[in-house]
Amino acid sequence: MDLNRLPNDEKLQLCKWYFKVGCMLLPFVWAVNAVWFFRDAFMKPQYEEQKEIKKYVVMSGCGAIAWGLILGVWILIFQLQRVSWGATGDALSFIVPLGRA
Repeated sequence: MDLNRLPNDEKLQLCKWYFKVGCMLLPFVWAVNAVWFFRDAFMKPQYEEQKEIKKYVVMSGCGAIAWGLILGVWILIFQLQRVSWGATGDALSFIVPLGRA
């Protein structure tokens, strides 16, 4: 999608829509929103809708980073503790590795 062809009010509506979709536990959409609208929010000359677009870009970026950190911590804990959790760790695993490292 070429954002340069959209008028500023439609950019704002699209940015809001992507933020709201990301609120439905879809942090990848927040990441896309932050990347797509970063230039419009921070590098273009001032225009009326820019302040609100900037707000949604910052919230989307922070949300995506927070989700990434939470997911990373969970993966680290799970990988290090799965064996000690016994049957629960096996039940949470998609593929149960055989043996112990």
